[in-house]
This record gives sequence, structure tokens and C-alpha cells, in this order.
Amino acid sequence: MTLKLRIALRDWDYMTPLVLGDVFSPRLHIEVDRVGTLVSNIAKDEAHDAAEISFSRYALLRHDGDDSVVGMPNFIMRGFRHRCIITTKESSIRKLADLAGRKIGVTGWRDSGNIWTRAACRREGVGVDDAMWYAGRLTEAHPITDRLDGFGRPGRIEAAPGERPMIELLKEGGLDAIFTPFMPKGFFDQDSPFRQVLDDYRSSEVAYFNEVGYVPGMHLIGFKAELVQEHPWVMGELSALIDESQRMWLEKREKYADTTPWMIDELRRCASDLPPSWNISGFTENEKMITDFASELYAQKLLPRRLTPAEFFPSHARG
Repeated sequence: MTLKLRIALRDWDYMTPLVLGDVFSPRLHIEVDRVGTLVSNIAKDEAHDAAEISFSRYALLRHDGDDSVVGMPNFIMRGFRHRCIITTKESSIRKLADLAGRKIGVTGWRDSGNIWTRAACRREGVGVDDAMWYAGRLTEAHPITDRLDGFGRPGRIEAAPGERPMIELLKEGGLDAIFTPFMPKGFFDQDSPFRQVLDDYRSSEVAYFNEVGYVPGMHLIGFKAELVQEHPWVMGELSALIDESQRMWLEKREKYADTTPWMIDELRRCASDLPPSWNISGFTENEKMITDFASELYAQKLLPRRLTPAEFFPSHARG
């Protein structure tokens, strides 16, 4: 009998073969709902059985002993974070160490990506207590929400002044830099007033990979616990399908590379700079990255103790 699996995912390109049915399983009938905003709590979401979820918010569930969501160590959103720090073209900030003593905006204090960005800065000597932080919406188009999430510290971590869009504050000098996972509209235009802090962020990211051995993971797949209890094979089956979808997508990108004028060069450079296993899924394969993320959650005072990888993924750790 085929199991129906309703899953909410962001619109990642490499999921296309899975969405179109080019990758399939006789054991699963997968219905993908492409969403712009992550499901807030898959355990309470009646529309889906599984969903893309935040690594940090999943960590909070595990810390609190909430077993309603079971995570699968297939990190469907990965990315280096050095590129995610922007400033104005006139700014004197040119390296991560230059962020010390500055006013920095973040799109969400406990967002997994921003945790990794602060981790990169901490490696360059800029910790949480070495800057002034403001959490807020990136642009006017983004909603006003609580982006401090209970971690505000007056005089150190505050809401953006007047809840104004941070991109406006950056233009006016009210902020010196912003951490953002996605660039604001117009960022890539030739006349954009903004730039990445690091002119050669790629070299910094390759060096970072050579030091730590992984590309940071931000999002994973979370399942309703009762589904996994009833069908314990479902996580392994879906993980294999995602891996195959990604493999097929890359194979097609290498053939149909003209989606941008220099995509073929990007594919070549990526193959040269990183091992083929840079986005590998699995518990053992990602254990060091999971360990480092747990250490950052503790060091940045987001959790009061350091979780072990086995606490994140107990069923996978048992083998």
C-alpha cells in the first residue's frame, strides 16, 4: 500500500525532479506544497505530515523534551554565511573583524542562518557582546513581527528603532551592516547602494570549509511523530528521494548550464573548491556540523546547555 505524504517546502530548484515526479517511490505518494513561509509547528498543522523546519527551532523542541516533531538529518537548506553580511558601498567595513563596535541589524535573532553568521564573526573575534544588535524587518514589504523572540537585552540586543525597515536604516547610517539570508530587491543592480562586506567572500567561505569541514545547515525536514511511529521507514525513503532529486537536478544543470551566462563556470569552480560530499545527508556524515551548531546555541546563550547530536536525532544515532 502506498503512503500519502503531504509535505511543505520552500521552492528549492533541486526539488523540481521530485515535484514533477521524475523521482518517485512505489512506497510514497508525495504531495509537495511550495510555501514562502515555513510552517510554524508541523505537529499542529493539519494540512501537512512533514515540512521544512528551522534547525534552531527544532533544537528548542528537543531541548524542551517536546517529541511531537521528529527531525530527519537531511539539511535541505545549506549555505555559507560570509556572503550574507551587507553594508553600503561607501562603508569602511571590509572584513568581519571590522564589525566590532558597530550597529548590526538581523532579520531574526534566533534564525538558524543568523546563528551561523554570528558563529563566523565569532571566529574572527567579534562576539555578541562586541557589537550592538537590532532585530527587524529587512524591507517595507516584510511584516512587523517579534524578531527578538525573547532574547532582547536592552543596550545590546534590541528591536529596530521604530520598527523601521533595516535597509532604510542602513542607507541613513542608523545601521552599519545587516545580516540577511536573502538580498533585498535591487541589490544586484549596477546602481545599488549596497554591497557585501567581504569583497571576496568566496575565498573566505572556501577557507572556512577547509577549517570546519562542512557547509552550514539551516533547515531540515520535520515529521509528525505519530507518522514516524506508524511508518518508521518513511524518513529513510524520503531522504533517498531528496538525494536523488538533487543528483538529477545537478546533472541537468551541468547539461543545460545557460540559465545564467557563467553558470558553467560556477559549476566548475564548485567542483574544484568543494568535495562531491559537501551536501551529503545523514547523521554520521553531519555529526560534526550538528555538534558545532549545538555549541553555538550554547555559546550565544540561546539554550542553557549544549545538546548532543544524539539528542537532536535519537533514532538516527541509534543506527
